[in-house]
Amino acid sequence: MPNAKAFGISHLPFGIDMILAKVIGTVVATRKDERLLSTKLLVARPIDPSGKADGGYLVAVDTVDAGFGETVLIVSGSSARMASGLKDCPVDAAIVGIVDTVEVKE
Repeated sequence: MPNAKAFGISHLPFGIDMILAKVIGTVVATRKDERLLSTKLLVARPIDPSGKADGGYLVAVDTVDAGFGETVLIVSGSSARMASGLKDCPVDAAIVGIVDTVEVKE
């Protein structure tokens, strides 16, 4: 899976990439790695700060009980495995926040 750079996402301090995305669906996997048995998988699409689709789709583990249509923050790569409950899990993307508002001043 591509990292946040592939989605044109801005960079945060300390090398942590975050993706602003909209939850557009769910993934049901009846057979998966045992370390993922209690996880919820969501399909998300990166968006720009104005809410316009900006990149391909990705599947992310939900750590914050996000729902369909919500705007979320996603971390990818090794940062995803630092999310709550995902240490040593085979995860490359994790939803770590639900966004209330986005404000950009240019």
